[in-house]
Parts: sequence; C-alpha cells; structure tokens
Amino acid sequence: MFLSLFTICFVVAVLLAQVNKITAKPIAEAKAKKLENAIREVVPPFDNNPVAEAYKIPDGAGDSLTVYPAKKGDELVGFAITGYSNNAFGGTIQIIVGFDTNNRIVNYSVLSHAETPGLGAKVVQWFKDTSNPNRCIIGRDLSKEKLSVSKDGGNIDAITASTITSRAFLEAVNKAYAAYTNTIAGDATSGATTGDEDAASGATTENDEDIASDTTINENTKTTGGENHAQ
Repeated sequence: MFLSLFTICFVVAVLLAQVNKITAKPIAEAKAKKLENAIREVVPPFDNNPVAEAYKIPDGAGDSLTVYPAKKGDELVGFAITGYSNNAFGGTIQIIVGFDTNNRIVNYSVLSHAETPGLGAKVVQWFKDTSNPNRCIIGRDLSKEKLSVSKDGGNIDAITASTITSRAFLEAVNKAYAAYTNTIAGDATSGATTGDEDAASGATTENDEDIASDTTINENTKTTGGENHAQ
C-alpha cells in the first residue's frame, strides 16, 4: 500500500513538473506582452524597449520602484514608473504612472487592487475624468503641486465615500513622481540598479511584482456599507 501511494505521488509530481516546464515560456511571454501594453497606455509613443532598459530606484521605505524609460529615436519622451501604497481600504494598491519630460502626468493604470466594487474600485477611472478637473490628475504638473485629497486640504476630489482608497492612490502617484524627480535629476546613476535582470524581465520587487499582469483585481469581500462607514 505504501509503495503504491509513493509511486502515485511520484508520477503526479513528475507530470506537474513537466506541465510547469511546458507552460513557463508561454506564460512569461504573455506577461511581457501585457507589461509592454501597460507601458504604452501611460506614456507618449516610443520605439525603444523600455522593459529592457528598466532600472530600479529606492523608494525610501526599504523597497524600490521600477522606471521604464520611453524613447523616440534618440529622444527621451517620458517614463512609466511603478507606484504602490499599502494603505488602501482593501490593502495594497499597485499602479503604473506615465510622465512626460516636463513633470506632467500622461496617464496611469491601476495594476492591482482589492477595493470595494462600486466604491473604492472606481479608482481605475475616477482620476482620469477630464470632464471633472477637480478630480482628474491627467496633465497635472507635479513640480507645482503635491497631490492630496481636498478633505486633507489638498487639490483632488476623493472618490465618493472612498477617501481611504483615494489617499492611498495619490500616495502611490506621489511615490512614482519622487522616483521620476530622482531620474530627471540624474540620481538614477547612483541610486538605481540599471540593467537589473529582474526589472528587464518585468518581475521586480514585492510591491510591483504583479505589474506584468496589467489587470485590475477586485477581491474585496467587505460590504458597501462597511466601506462607506469606514471611509
């Protein structure tokens, strides 16, 4: 009996190993493609390979953010930079923010979150609404203003009944901009790991390792009333 169970377990383990080996390359290729699409969404048109030229910059909190430089010919046209906050209502929120070379936000993409559907989950589009300048961050020059919600005396209207989510999102954007300023200032040479193997593959730190998924995750099981009350 024991020998039979051992044989079955061994065969299953071998089969699983083979399946993982067969699927590893297609999965990696799919992630790389999704990462490229996420970068294209948030920066001006480019013709280089930002993933291959990516590097990391410390975020000052023991982690690091990944910078993807976008170039057109020999001209630098912008950066796609990861950002995160662990202070969202549902936990961690991960984003990627695109900047031009003049401190302005081109676009952003929420890579993952666990916010409440109908409330905090609106973060995916809320801050892109160009018809509402009080909440839209697109085109803002962050050299002139640090983003914060109006409830805190800032300049951005929070998502209705989701102030905690909004604060966390803007925290992530501000982190990305801090990395941007270091890059523009030339600190990347000393503070970043250029040519980093992990950055080039799209798998970076614990807080931006899901960047290649280019998906928005809604896993929060809290009730709508619960978030509304908490925020």
